[in-house]
Amino acid sequence: MEPLTAEHYQEGQVLLIDKPLQWSSFQAVNKIKWSLKKHLGLKKIKVGHAGTLDPLATGLLIVCTGKFTKRIPELQGMIKEYTGTFHIGATTPSYDLETEIDATFPTDHITEELLYKTIAQFLGEIDQKPPVFSAIKKDGKRLYEHARKGEEVEIAARKTVIHEFEITRIALPEVDFRVVCSKGTYIRSLAYDYGVALQSGAHLTALRRTKIGDYSVENAMIVTDFEESVTPQ
Repeated sequence: MEPLTAEHYQEGQVLLIDKPLQWSSFQAVNKIKWSLKKHLGLKKIKVGHAGTLDPLATGLLIVCTGKFTKRIPELQGMIKEYTGTFHIGATTPSYDLETEIDATFPTDHITEELLYKTIAQFLGEIDQKPPVFSAIKKDGKRLYEHARKGEEVEIAARKTVIHEFEITRIALPEVDFRVVCSKGTYIRSLAYDYGVALQSGAHLTALRRTKIGDYSVENAMIVTDFEESVTPQ
């Protein structure tokens, strides 16, 4: 396959990137933009992503270039699939590993049957509160800015849809899952709410986005491979 030219990227490309752990979505987009400018001699090029992934999550990040950046809202609205791991019996303020455990809960009553049965509460349309450690804005500041200052903020619940939710491995305190959900769903909040429903606690310890609509992470490339694809041989 012939390498794409600067004109191809200006006209528009949809790039499937497998975002690495610890990278922000912004960093991945910036790296791609920098590569296009450096190796193809582009002075200006629009590059954007269709749906943020937290630094502690890996997986599918759709990046659009040139005229295809207009397609970002359409791509953001697509159904998403995630896999990952919940830690049962403890919570953190951020609902994931960004912060330290702040409370522990009993788990002696938790059986495999209870883990499977509790899933039913989360299928279909649900009300979900975003984590306080999130980028949503309230009173002109992002929620995580309030949270890091220890300020209490009242967060309104949002409607979201869980199309599929299955447990794929149980090795307590770890529980692996697969979730198919609508735009705007926070898997960290799902972890927290699932823990509450179990009359215990839970937080997210691993997350990977595997699909956005019909786009799959199986067809994605890592950022270094993308860099090599635009580097003149």
